[in-house]
Amino acid sequence: MRSSPVSRSVQLSHWSFMFAEIALWSFVVLAVTGAVLMVFYDPAMTQVTYDGSYGPLRGVLVSRAFDSAMQLSLEVRGGLLIRQMHHWAALVFVAAVVLHLLRMFLTGAFRRPRTRQWLIWVALLGLGMFAGETGNALPDDMLSGGSLWLMVSVLQSVPVVGTWLASLLFGSGFPGEQVVPVLYGGHLLLSLVIGALLIARELMLRRNGHTRFVAALPVRRGGRPLMAAATAGMLVILGFGFQIAPIWLYGPARPTQISAGAVPDWYMGFLDGALRIMPGWELTVGGYTLSLAVLVPTVMVPGAFFGALAAYPMIERIVAARRGRPLPPPGLLDRPREKPVKTALAVAGITFYGLLWAAAANDQLAHHFHLTVEAVTIFFRYAVLLGPVVAFVVTRWICLALRQAEQEAAEHGVESGVIVRSPDGGFHERLEPARHAPRLPSAR
Repeated sequence: MRSSPVSRSVQLSHWSFMFAEIALWSFVVLAVTGAVLMVFYDPAMTQVTYDGSYGPLRGVLVSRAFDSAMQLSLEVRGGLLIRQMHHWAALVFVAAVVLHLLRMFLTGAFRRPRTRQWLIWVALLGLGMFAGETGNALPDDMLSGGSLWLMVSVLQSVPVVGTWLASLLFGSGFPGEQVVPVLYGGHLLLSLVIGALLIARELMLRRNGHTRFVAALPVRRGGRPLMAAATAGMLVILGFGFQIAPIWLYGPARPTQISAGAVPDWYMGFLDGALRIMPGWELTVGGYTLSLAVLVPTVMVPGAFFGALAAYPMIERIVAARRGRPLPPPGLLDRPREKPVKTALAVAGITFYGLLWAAAANDQLAHHFHLTVEAVTIFFRYAVLLGPVVAFVVTRWICLALRQAEQEAAEHGVESGVIVRSPDGGFHERLEPARHAPRLPSAR
């Protein structure tokens, strides 16, 4: 008796389904460690004299925020472990969301009835990035001071309301005494919104009757507790064994200084690269000067990216309706090679992001390859425009070639490695029918 797709979906699993679970349990670790950090952290910007256990900074004027972060890191038992776990969990959370979005896009899991889940994951990506940036600014160290400079530049580049937004966040002057308390409140608010969206997604899964998580592990029962323990254990190892954000080495933030070799978290590297390769263009419209060198890479490019992600399910439906092509039945995943245009778009987007990410190291590349920074910058200006086009064409060609190869195998069979002799004395290899991978029902 042939099983139905619904009953069959309970038996199937795939390793890519774990990305959603890693994101979920990374956020749980973020919430738990964040609650512990709240007990010891003071977001005040009042200046105090540091007299903690770190000798090189004794007697230096620092903010209460930096002083409490130092005390938490070096004097509270287990504080550094908790703080580093919190930071690593933020990086892993965004990475898991990105990979899960990529899986949903390549397999077509954003279609109805899962469009709202797709929108939730798109929102989680943006909120996770903003929450990470606000969290990085809270220690008020030299590295976070550079992030504040970027924030004020981005806000001031927004037409009409930019100056007002910057004064609302930073007050009358930079950096201002209210910026860290405001960012602290924003960080907590963003965390609550992320938690609410994850809860909403879980409720949607229960209501729609989608498959619960089945880990691609030898022991399938209890897969979710295993993933929770594995994710938490991985973050404990990262927090214990790999140093991140050593604020005692950076020192307190100073408006006129910045750390040498300062780089953002991995998910914000594309913004740094876009800023570095964008020409210094300005445009005056209606008496307002638009700094395109900042507005385009930090506002328009991310806005277009998130807008395209959110609108893609609707765009696909409109294009399919105009061309008279039916969409796949709900509940079935696409094989990426069967949708060459969609797969090529994904690879082109990854290429665009990767080139911007690499452009953030234009000075390091110039140093190691004995080139000028100007030459490397010009290369990336052309590469970010031509690279995605080349990646699109090549990926589409590969998908079409794989489809053709499968079609030929289905028509003529595949080699079995068995040599047989024909009645007339000739030898030939026996061909077997091709076995295609089944199209799996969507579990997420």
